[in-house]
Amino acid sequence: MSDSIVEQTAGRLATITFLDLSYCCKIGPRALEAIGKHCKVLVSLRRNMHPLDNADKPPQDDEANAIAATMPRLKHLEMAYNLVSTTGILKILASCSELEYLDLRGCWDADDLDEKFFKEKFPKLKVLGPVIMDAMDYRMDEWDYCSDYSDGSEYLSWGYPASELDDFDIYDALWGDDEDNMVLDELELRFYEGINEDAGMSGWPLSP
Repeated sequence: MSDSIVEQTAGRLATITFLDLSYCCKIGPRALEAIGKHCKVLVSLRRNMHPLDNADKPPQDDEANAIAATMPRLKHLEMAYNLVSTTGILKILASCSELEYLDLRGCWDADDLDEKFFKEKFPKLKVLGPVIMDAMDYRMDEWDYCSDYSDGSEYLSWGYPASELDDFDIYDALWGDDEDNMVLDELELRFYEGINEDAGMSGWPLSP
């Protein structure tokens, strides 16, 4: 598929509301402009790119300008790993007033548009990126969220008051006096909701 082919066929797509042009490296702003001019009811556009396709290339706002100029009704826009800059994103935000979802993951030339900016200027807009959260960081955040006890809590997570552990070894409190039998006294195991989806990724078996 090329720009010229899209320009020839865009008129036949006048009634579409969703279009996915992700990873199409042979089309550019001409194709997007043709689609925008003919597809007046388009509300969802995916224009994600592969990270390697745009590696070490300078920012280009031609596609962002085409989207801003011809697709004012967009509500859902994905531009992950695009070469768009801050200027291009601002043009889209100014023109697409109905936008509800914007994916900018990996758009490193627009990384000065942080979470604070979007919350202040576009509080109803859901934005992903430009910064990408590492999967391990996400899982650690989930575990931190599940903790019932702060560092300063007077009770430890296994149920012993911290003050009572000052005079004897912590392992004695856990295992009892009989080191040979090593029997756990009143072991408490807790399961939390909200982490089952990532459990398999962490090496833990999923709950039945």
